Amino acid sequence: MAMIPLMAAFRGDFLTQLVPVDDGDDMAAVAAKVAHHAVGLRVKERDAPIAVWFNDKQLPADMSFAESGIGVMDYIEAGYVE
Repeated sequence: MAMIPLMAAFRGDFLTQLVPVDDGDDMAAVAAKVAHHAVGLRVKERDAPIAVWFNDKQLPADMSFAESGIGVMDYIEAGYVE
C-alpha cells in the first residue's frame, strides 16, 4: 500500500492541511484522517457522520480510494453530513 498526499480541509475550519492517506483506504477512513486534524481543535465535535467531498460531490463511505478518482495532491473536503 502506498501513502498518497492530499490537500484537505474540514468544512467549518479555516485551514487547508496536507493529509497523507493510504491508497487502500475507503472514504470513511479518509474522512477520519482529515477530521483528526480539525475536529476537537478548531471545529466542534458533533454526533453526526462525516463524509468526503471531491469536485463538489459527496463520495460514499464505502468507496475505495482507487474508485474515487482522487489523485496525488488533489483537494478534498471532509465534513459533517447534514
